[in-house]
Amino acid sequence: MPVKSFRPLTPSTRYITIASFDEITKTKPEKNLVFTRKKTGGRNSHGRITSRGRGQGHKQKVRNVDFKRDKRGMEAKVVAIEYDPLRSARLALLEYTDGEKRYIVAPNGLKVGAKLMSGAVAPPEIGNSLPLKTVPIGLPIHNLEITPGKGGQMVRSAGGSAVVMSRDEGYAQVRLPSGEIRRFNENCFATIGQVGNTEHENVILGKAGRGRHRGFRPLSRGVAKNPVDHPMGGGAGKTSGGGHPVTPWGVITKGFKTRQRHKQSNRFIIVRRDGRPMKQL
Repeated sequence: MPVKSFRPLTPSTRYITIASFDEITKTKPEKNLVFTRKKTGGRNSHGRITSRGRGQGHKQKVRNVDFKRDKRGMEAKVVAIEYDPLRSARLALLEYTDGEKRYIVAPNGLKVGAKLMSGAVAPPEIGNSLPLKTVPIGLPIHNLEITPGKGGQMVRSAGGSAVVMSRDEGYAQVRLPSGEIRRFNENCFATIGQVGNTEHENVILGKAGRGRHRGFRPLSRGVAKNPVDHPMGGGAGKTSGGGHPVTPWGVITKGFKTRQRHKQSNRFIIVRRDGRPMKQL
């Protein structure tokens, strides 16, 4: 998917790039596969702001995506490739032989009219969903389950792909997009191929208005505030205070590790994403 740029006829178009949307074949979603979700504006159930800089934005419908692919052994035809406003990847609309329609995350190279299938007997072809024990070594995968039967939870964003490296004692070693090597139960399902819309990372908003359309509101810099309002505020002239960047509540914002050191799932991690073996923790 190429990215379009513009002649700089205005200050904003000098930087703006947009997706071409050439692969989109259907502009309106299936009515029975969407639902409306009220926007929170960054507020929790008590009405207090817990995520700053959120609010307004264009109206969006949530697509009900099938991450489980639990219609095993039944063939489905790709009817359309659609846009999803709430995710970076595109969606593929499948129609099964019994007439039911479902959305899946569209892998790179999937075309309208292709036939897909899920299950242990499905061939390892793009868009098919297989358990890790039948996925060929070295083949790119996405929509990866963490717990068998729970549905894909990992590797779902645009351009993402993981690789099955080896299998042993009921587990498959998978290298994730972050570089982490992790063990998964070989009965976990994954979809063959790389997630589509690979050029998404090259899209540049270019102006504040495109961010507002997405529901992103402006935030004031901490160094622009007074000391009473922010730990990094105050100072004569323009100054960052000489300290490490922190939140308004003093929590370090860069490099501060938030993962629990003794998490139960640590035993499945073989190599961390920074390249260190897990046993060095």
